[in-house]
Amino acid sequence: MSIKLSVIVLNYNVAHFLELCLHSVKKAIEGLEAEVIVVDNNSPDDSVAMVRTYFPEMHLIANKENLGFSKAYNQAVDKAKGTYICVLNPDTVVQENTFKNTLLKAESLSNLGIMGVQLIDGRGVFLPESKRNLPTAWVSFFKVFGKRFSKIAPYYADHLKKGDEGQVEILVGAFMLVKKSVYQEAKGFDERYFMYGEDIDFSYSVQQLGYENYYLGSEKVIHFKGESTTKDKVYRERFYGAMKLFYKKYFKYTWGTDFIIAGGIQVSSFLGSIKKDKKDPIIKTYSYIGQSNEVRAKLELKYGQFVNRESIDSNGGGALLSFLDTRTVTYTSILSDLHANPNQYFRFILPYTDKCIGSDTSSGRGEVVSF
Repeated sequence: MSIKLSVIVLNYNVAHFLELCLHSVKKAIEGLEAEVIVVDNNSPDDSVAMVRTYFPEMHLIANKENLGFSKAYNQAVDKAKGTYICVLNPDTVVQENTFKNTLLKAESLSNLGIMGVQLIDGRGVFLPESKRNLPTAWVSFFKVFGKRFSKIAPYYADHLKKGDEGQVEILVGAFMLVKKSVYQEAKGFDERYFMYGEDIDFSYSVQQLGYENYYLGSEKVIHFKGESTTKDKVYRERFYGAMKLFYKKYFKYTWGTDFIIAGGIQVSSFLGSIKKDKKDPIIKTYSYIGQSNEVRAKLELKYGQFVNRESIDSNGGGALLSFLDTRTVTYTSILSDLHANPNQYFRFILPYTDKCIGSDTSSGRGEVVSF
């Protein structure tokens, strides 16, 4: 039997988010000729044991060292049997029809390079990096000053609204659908990138071959974002190194370019140091979205009385936190909840372990809570 799709998930040290991701992928490949390859980059947590226990049907590559993003994905693509490859982050959640819909659209486009989708965070907020312009040195520099200055040299592809579809230059590595033949023609991810910048490089290299990258805004995928990385000095240094490599590879690189890139990183670091931390919300009301009286009872034992779903919009002040039960409701309905209630906070009940996970910001590392 020929395989149409190979979903490749690269993990490092986020076992609980990986559990949620793989469960959603398992639901989404039902009825498809598909395989799932999980690559673990020597995680110190129990990621490998979790995959072997709950997802034994998936192909697991357990590396003995952290190979980085590019090398590990290339390693998996070499083993992939699918006509199409979907590169997927471990802190993502797909809907039941995500792969069916994206494959259908991909096959209708005669010159497709990479396809991306609309990414939203753990509260349902749109992530603008879902569609980006080519990050020239000036574009990258002005981005750190915020929206007002970014209009001078737009970093995001604002010619398309979040729900639109059309051509873009750069897509994000959290979700990339691409034919394996195109991936190989572009020589995959450049292995000189350990982390950061490889998706920009890959998007541009595919475009340079004459293919068209495409954004499909009608398809939403959750990207908790930041769960396996921290935006610290090491992050900034790696990002700076990735940008230097990118410009040296494709453009004329001068000391001026280096100054602009380094200056942008330094400004970003300074602005980050003076940025006030957001206060945690005061949760006054809880809601359970699911069909299990047993799970609801366990949650109420820990958190107190829950309001009924019909009371969500009139909970009487204070922030509302809703527990979304992935065991008894579909991922499509979960994403619909996020979209319909942008002012709420959410925790996802894991499919196999009695834990809840969630992320209230697109830059934090998220939360894991037992119940």
